[in-house]
Amino acid sequence: MNLEQLINQYISYRKSLGEKFKTNEACLKAFCKTMGASTKIKSITENMVIDFLYGNLKAVTSGWFVKHTAVFGFYQYVLTRGYVTTIPLPKTLPKRPELFVPYIYSNQELKKIFKTALIYQKIKSHIQPYMVRIILFITYALGLRLCETLSIKLADINTKENFILVQKSKFYKSRLVPYNKQVAKVINDYIVWRKKRKCSQLATAPLFVGKNDNVFNDDTMRGIFQKIREKAKIRRDDNTTYQPRMHDLRHTFAVNRLTSWYRENKDVQKLLPVLSTYLGHKYLAHTSVYLTMTKDLLKEANTRFEKYALGELL
Repeated sequence: MNLEQLINQYISYRKSLGEKFKTNEACLKAFCKTMGASTKIKSITENMVIDFLYGNLKAVTSGWFVKHTAVFGFYQYVLTRGYVTTIPLPKTLPKRPELFVPYIYSNQELKKIFKTALIYQKIKSHIQPYMVRIILFITYALGLRLCETLSIKLADINTKENFILVQKSKFYKSRLVPYNKQVAKVINDYIVWRKKRKCSQLATAPLFVGKNDNVFNDDTMRGIFQKIREKAKIRRDDNTTYQPRMHDLRHTFAVNRLTSWYRENKDVQKLLPVLSTYLGHKYLAHTSVYLTMTKDLLKEANTRFEKYALGELL
């Protein structure tokens, strides 16, 4: 068996266990392309694998460990089936880079993003700026993952009771995501706009459409977002190599929700599981990743603690 056949076999095996395996699949296909689809697996050396792990950057990034995990899992699979006798990966792992810190957009930056979405492109395209703006708004306002926003179908929206059914997301779980009157107006206006453009009104039709009325592509939207962010002149100033991402809209939603609860003197500890469920997390620990300590959040937490210390809270 050549490398491509073994990798396809392994990917099918992992998916048969109920895993989406999307990231690892992409890494392994990149590994296959780099090594050569027809390459015999026993001819792959440790130096060849190391070159793949480092890529053109020649530096250790978080992506290095993502690749390592994918390739190591694959080699464990082929080792137990006798296709190789050793695993050609480095025995000693390099030091992990500093923990990734999500970017929390300010209210002013959010307004800039939504405004710039309408004017980011210079030439006409089948991708309508108004639709792009609504994708960004809903992703932030409902704290959704981008893939969740783009997978919404017309049948998933209940405009009478104001909720969206997010179906089989990251952890193969479905959940109801309620929204307020402000978001309802944005969604209803968009549905009217969509109807005027003669988009499909079938219940199974995607809410957001790309080329030829197909589902809007995730990577296309991420690319558009980077253009919008650059045009809006939103950049990190903390000397990191990565720039604000679209996924940081979800982080911003979580932090803003927590900050609001502190300001409203709500019992944040009791409400954290509510936020976790709303975000579609299986464990509360998954939600903690989103709760970056911003200045506003730290201020509200300190104020709450001071009131508690002074006996002002029961």
